[in-house]
Amino acid sequence: MESPEKNDAVAFESAEKIILRWDSTVSEEAREKMIFNGDRHEIDRYLEAVDEIQRSMESTTLSVSDDHDKANTAIQIAMARLEDEFRNILIAHTNAIEAESLTDPSLSEEDCRDTPRAGDDDSFSKELEKQESSTSSSYRSTNSIREVDLMPSEAIYDLRCIAERMISAGYLRECIQVYGSVRKSAVDSSFRKLGIEKLSIGDIQRLDWETLEAKIRRWIRAAKVCVRTLFASEKKLCEQIFEGLGTATDDACFMETIKGPAIQLFNFAEAISISRRSPEKLFKILDLHDALSDLLTDIEIVFESKSSESIRVQAVEILSRLGEAARGILSEFENAVLREPSRVPVPGGTIHPLTRYVMNYISLISDYKQTMVELIVSKPSTGSRYSSDPNTPDMDFSELEGQTPLALHLIWIIVILQFNLDGKSKHYKDTSLAHLFMMNNVHYIVEKIKGSPELREMIGDDYLRKLTGKFRQAAVNYQRATWVRVLHCLRDEGLHVSGSFSSGVSKSALRERFKAFNALFEEVHRTQSVWLIPDTQLKEELQISISEKLIPAYRSFLGRFRSHIESGRHPENYIKYSVEDLENAVLDFFEGYAVSQHLRRRSQ
Repeated sequence: MESPEKNDAVAFESAEKIILRWDSTVSEEAREKMIFNGDRHEIDRYLEAVDEIQRSMESTTLSVSDDHDKANTAIQIAMARLEDEFRNILIAHTNAIEAESLTDPSLSEEDCRDTPRAGDDDSFSKELEKQESSTSSSYRSTNSIREVDLMPSEAIYDLRCIAERMISAGYLRECIQVYGSVRKSAVDSSFRKLGIEKLSIGDIQRLDWETLEAKIRRWIRAAKVCVRTLFASEKKLCEQIFEGLGTATDDACFMETIKGPAIQLFNFAEAISISRRSPEKLFKILDLHDALSDLLTDIEIVFESKSSESIRVQAVEILSRLGEAARGILSEFENAVLREPSRVPVPGGTIHPLTRYVMNYISLISDYKQTMVELIVSKPSTGSRYSSDPNTPDMDFSELEGQTPLALHLIWIIVILQFNLDGKSKHYKDTSLAHLFMMNNVHYIVEKIKGSPELREMIGDDYLRKLTGKFRQAAVNYQRATWVRVLHCLRDEGLHVSGSFSSGVSKSALRERFKAFNALFEEVHRTQSVWLIPDTQLKEELQISISEKLIPAYRSFLGRFRSHIESGRHPENYIKYSVEDLENAVLDFFEGYAVSQHLRRRSQ
């Protein structure tokens, strides 16, 4: 019966022979063939040979130094071979991730039916553009992690077999480096398909805003796929291959693979969060904030380990900076509205571009109500601080108790917009036109609020009624400034004479009164026809209001004094217009273009 030592020696020699047979440094066949591309029997023989060498090294049967040297040499050859096999299996099964996995599953089947080919980068870009245009500005979603299988189970089994032996032999670092280099290349390929570029923070901050807007939309879509599918699937693969093989080996391989790409991904959002603030950036920053906030739970799951803590921290810090940027931009927007310097009056007293811009801006803010309510936690910096500053309106927020800080900011923006508009109205030389300008602009503000349910809810009906009162008061002020002097011509005072020989109407005074009325009305008609009220309903309401004051007064005056003029010479020089002529002429007002120099007169 043979001794155990002799049996071990035979087993060692047999194992050594198998290892040396596959030494690619001395064997042409070993260089040209891969063990794991062959049949299962050959694979198992090699793995058993490696196990035998490792057992021999750990046992006491290798009594002489030559045997130890032979075992060390054999294990080094085996590890070099296994490293090559490990790399080869990884490369062979590192295919482009399927197109379906790189798109957002929240899209409808109809949106996704033209799925691009996996190898077509342009088609991936078009697919992402389609996704961007098919969704609203809010990037909140209910999707979560969606892992995909990156390799077949047979390949995972072989990789695990190799990794187990390399780690056991002390080749953990080599194993991690090979794994990370191959898989990182796969992640980089997916990044390219998703349109994620290798840009430094400086590169990003030097891009013009229009270019950045498109990149932000792309990034939001890509970030969801990266965190929920790409990174999550890479983590799953690491766990399938390395879990249980040493202390946190799977996590080490995961970080070796995705740390660089993850930093590259989040650096984009970080660059935006610390870029120069300006009002046009607010909504894309809010989109970024919503998207990152939505992903935060998934980021904490995918990057849960101690070694990936830096990525979790970076995401949280970026989210905080994006929120701070949004608050800062809102404050700067308020200041920009207050200080907007244009002094050239808009022609015709129509709606000022600033009014349109500001109201469209705060309407968009209301679309982001959920996010902005979370971010805006303090009320505007106004009140007593500005009470002695004539260049800033004062506002008492005590009458708006119960409103959210965001609502107070929106009301404050409207207050400073009106303050600025009031200053601009003073550049009109015609007081009537200044009042019309304020009426138009405040009416526009009211209509924009009414047209947005979210904005109306935040502004509140009480403040809306106050605004409505302001534009109605401006309309009254316009009518007083224009029509009091016109209607003054139609009074009786100064027309009657009395004396010792006669009493009655002074025809000369009456003729002068008709001439004055005609001249004033023609001047008003000439100037105010080119003024503009863009809102049809408001224009018609004001025309009706003018007619209700003017037409009865003229009809009455004409009825009382027509006979005195018609009994004299050339009555047509004084009674130039019928009541119907004036009714028609009022319809020319506020159309925004010049009418005929002569009023439309009734044919005689």
